[in-house]
Amino acid sequence: MEFFRIRRDIPFMRHALIFNVISALTFAAAVFFLLHRGLHLSIEFTGGTVMEVRYPHAAHIEEIRKTIDTLGFSDNQVQSFGTAQDVLIRLPSQKGLNSTQISDKVITVLKQQDSTVALQRVEFVGPQVGEELAHDGLMALAMVVIGIMIYLAVRFEWKFALAAIIANLHDVVIILGFFAFFQWEFSLTVLAAVLAVLGYSVNESVVVFDRVRETFRDRRHGKLATPDVMNHAITSTISRTIITHGSTQMMVLSMLLFGGPTLHYFALALTIGILFGIYSSVFVAAAVAMWLGVKREDLIKPVKEKDTTGGAVV
Repeated sequence: MEFFRIRRDIPFMRHALIFNVISALTFAAAVFFLLHRGLHLSIEFTGGTVMEVRYPHAAHIEEIRKTIDTLGFSDNQVQSFGTAQDVLIRLPSQKGLNSTQISDKVITVLKQQDSTVALQRVEFVGPQVGEELAHDGLMALAMVVIGIMIYLAVRFEWKFALAAIIANLHDVVIILGFFAFFQWEFSLTVLAAVLAVLGYSVNESVVVFDRVRETFRDRRHGKLATPDVMNHAITSTISRTIITHGSTQMMVLSMLLFGGPTLHYFALALTIGILFGIYSSVFVAAAVAMWLGVKREDLIKPVKEKDTTGGAVV
């Protein structure tokens, strides 16, 4: 489905070098902040206290969160757990206080706010668990990258696979760079968003590369140079890109604006990833594939003709 069609190809590749220099500088800045500041990891990675409390009525999440903030737990996570009456509270470790003392401190102020609250359970998430989560998360990210490279190399050609991976890692590192620069909390939900962005970005790259392959194979465009083929492929998919990314971005923005603190950083990571995913598929993936020397012969198998003696010659 297309809302509109652009008749004349837009010369995207004419400005590819400028945009990729900007991308390289942004990427370098993201790496710098990741190394210099690091990620502000949630208690799922660093360890802390997990509490489950129950109210006889629907809990007021925002009031509970504000009450806990007054105790100095600025990185607390408060969310509904199963029902509107059950609340799960995650708290970072505090020097000089063990898990029992922290839970007693929190339940005391919650009872002052509402005496009907009952403590259901208290658990301590140790740093060892956090290390395992970090290791498993990195392994998941590595497996996704390897899987994408194999898929693209089989479906297209190794130059496309390498270009797509460079573009997708560009998106992921920039997302992490934003979180490092602003010291936004990096949790398991944000890691899930990063993995989702990887899949989302590679899908956009596949659409563009598929159109590149079609253009190379189309006899009507047989005389087009590689930059012109890239321009034609990107231009012909613009309507689809606007429809797909526009509808997705509306949903993500609704989560960002109305989803509350629980979904805030998840939606924020998706928002950054989608915007940079569009950019990288056009100006990074296509340009890198072009600079790697992709050509018509890479995508069209030579036709073998039989000679009169029954042998085959190319």
